[in-house]
Amino acid sequence: MKKLIALVLSFSMLFSLASCGNKKSKTQDETSNNQITETASPSPSAETQVDESKLYADPISVTIELENGGVMKGELYPNLAPETVSNFVKLAKEKFYDGLIFHRVINGFMIQGGGYDKDMKPKESTTIKGEFTQNGFNNPLKHTRGVLSMARTPDPDSASSQFFIMQKDTPSLDGQYAAFGRITEGLEYIDEIATAKTGADPVYGQADCPIEPIIIKTITVGK
Repeated sequence: MKKLIALVLSFSMLFSLASCGNKKSKTQDETSNNQITETASPSPSAETQVDESKLYADPISVTIELENGGVMKGELYPNLAPETVSNFVKLAKEKFYDGLIFHRVINGFMIQGGGYDKDMKPKESTTIKGEFTQNGFNNPLKHTRGVLSMARTPDPDSASSQFFIMQKDTPSLDGQYAAFGRITEGLEYIDEIATAKTGADPVYGQADCPIEPIIIKTITVGK
């Protein structure tokens, strides 16, 4: 119980740093320090129950290649979170993610990337609607191991390019972040990234930044 309380307090402290840096209206600068924190998940509503099989139909393949040779493959669900998937696909096809890093990793929780280059320079992208239950959108995808989801600030509609991949099941995130896909192959690379040696990043001084940059070579999408 003491360890659980300490973990929650630790994540709460990280969340308080979410608004560091200069703000720009609806850009990546506004969400440059998006933090994912564990909080109480909302109770599901019977009114939002739908045929989930339709939500996962017609998936789009996704491949995340790392500069160190690691490859993670998975699928995106356009029927589940259409605007989120459309935005991610657009950015991937524009090569937006090429050369960016996983800038925040927490062993036993998740890995986060898609917003900074290896010098911790933020890369801007416009924001999108938050497609998750607490924001009035039916999204039943749970934050289990391998699931892809969007990072954001306390503003529910502040997600842009930064995404995170679950290393461990974390039910407390369900309904609070826009999950939109899952990694099905190369899960070992999630563990490798999550266990990388970390320290304070050189720009914002936030913990959990890999000391040796973990660089995304490219992200490709397609049927």
